[in-house]
Amino acid sequence: MNATLVTQIVLVILAFLSLLSWSIMFGVWRSLAKATSQATRFARDFERAERIEEAAALAKVAPPGALPRLFQRAISFVADARVANQQIRERATPTANTPTVATLSGSQIETLHLLLDSDASDERDKIGRFLPWLATIGSVSPLIGLLGTVLGVIDAFLGIATKGSGNLAAVAPGVGEALMATAAALAVAIPATFGYNIFASRLNRYDSRLENFSTAVIALLVREGRI
Repeated sequence: MNATLVTQIVLVILAFLSLLSWSIMFGVWRSLAKATSQATRFARDFERAERIEEAAALAKVAPPGALPRLFQRAISFVADARVANQQIRERATPTANTPTVATLSGSQIETLHLLLDSDASDERDKIGRFLPWLATIGSVSPLIGLLGTVLGVIDAFLGIATKGSGNLAAVAPGVGEALMATAAALAVAIPATFGYNIFASRLNRYDSRLENFSTAVIALLVREGRI
């Protein structure tokens, strides 16, 4: 409370950044834990499904989540592509008895894979959209604290020059007050950096789970002869 105005301003900024970083970490942790739990349950039930119809029934009754949305997107794309292919065949050979089911081409299967990868990336970005703020806070906070320390030391030495006293009792309070800004900055930056690294790693594992599920969906469609 007795610090200089510059130090008080720096400490207020650091306190705000600390609250912001902890709020982001709590929000990401809650969203990621919920998404991971839902994905684990749906993936476990999906592995037990032997046919597309069983998986589709699971997706309808499952809570809203990334994996059911990916499955529904894949089924919708395959249905639309098969209808389009069938119409092309009927226009090409209008008098022939064309099959009722038109399989997908290699380029369409690759398009489906890319589409599912894009949707998986969107799901990942939705959870970690505020995560870059943690990296920013972790890198900027020490600089803000260093600025407060430097300004505090300058103010202390200017006070010494004005008063004409350079003993330890005159220097120590100003220097100690200045170093307080650096200590506060480190207290903000260390948890933010740890949080960013931990949640970035967990998000990467979650993204890998989505990609593996997309591959499993395509494999099931191939096995059922849908594509």
